[in-house]
Amino acid sequence: MTSVGSSRALTRYAANGSHKWFSSQSCLTNTEVRKQRNKAFVAEKKRQMSLITRVEKIKVEFKGHPEDTTLIMNRGLSTPYNCAMHMEELLRNRSALALVDGRPWDMHRPLVKDCELQFLHFQEQIPYLSNMVNKAFWRSGSFLLGYIMDRAFKDQYYVEPHSWPAPDIRSGSFICDIDLKMDNWTPNEEERNCLTRIGYNMLLSTSSKVFERLEVDASVAQDMFADNRFKLEQIPDIAAKSKSQNTVTVYKLDDHIDISGGPMIANSGLVGLFAVSAVHPIDTKFGRLHRVQGLALPTQLKIRSWTWKLLLERAAKYNATRLPGEVPSSDDNISGSQTIEQPFLPPSGASRPQEATT
Repeated sequence: MTSVGSSRALTRYAANGSHKWFSSQSCLTNTEVRKQRNKAFVAEKKRQMSLITRVEKIKVEFKGHPEDTTLIMNRGLSTPYNCAMHMEELLRNRSALALVDGRPWDMHRPLVKDCELQFLHFQEQIPYLSNMVNKAFWRSGSFLLGYIMDRAFKDQYYVEPHSWPAPDIRSGSFICDIDLKMDNWTPNEEERNCLTRIGYNMLLSTSSKVFERLEVDASVAQDMFADNRFKLEQIPDIAAKSKSQNTVTVYKLDDHIDISGGPMIANSGLVGLFAVSAVHPIDTKFGRLHRVQGLALPTQLKIRSWTWKLLLERAAKYNATRLPGEVPSSDDNISGSQTIEQPFLPPSGASRPQEATT
């Protein structure tokens, strides 16, 4: 049942299940839907790039280690990551998120005007900055769970991701709620390990995978997610709440695409320890879904094995965060919030600490 040829951990349900499921709008399989969705993403990105017919320069004022710097970059083309390439390799490798005029910003999202730029990493000492990075990491973990479940089963079992709620670090796990169309399936330890390996196969690939961000018209999003009944229902509300009242933000990691207001971390290489900790059946207004839970640590953070084991035990407990169909918070990935429009202001008296040189 699994797409990983060397593992037989997920074959148990395939042997006992009596139904074959395909996409809700057609007879396409998971693999075929991924191909069509990627084709639409690439075509739309190419179309948007073709609209840039003249290169305009912008001034980027970088603040931080090794020194404050003024960069002249290309409007709509240059990203914070491109800016980091003009400075120390350390910034390029460890930066998970950018601050653009005080707003959290994806490292690979193009800059659109003159701005002030800062880089954030996983060892920020100021709480509000650390919280910003942690939420992006947690959100990216939920996205990775969708990536895993989308390819974990044979194609006759069609998987439809629903959503994930706002990142809540205190809950002990990030989550992704998915319709697996297997009401009675509860994975055993071997099967959970198999799911974890699917994630590691991507995380340990020779080159890190970038989280690509793209804002698209609602009609493009509807075409892109035509084979997911949950997304089709969510898109109009998401678009109506966007700044333009008609756009939806999607992200792409490798060949997995989903809707999220973001931001995400820069790339998959920033994820170190990782595990799918539990899969719990949940009953919702949409019927029986499965809440997939996971845990990860950034590559920059090291802990002892027994500490990781304790964290995993906690992450395996049912995460009672908001269920699908309940009123979402403003940070949920179905809420329609694009990247936050108002800058994050530091608490009174807070200042950015001097960056370490190592």
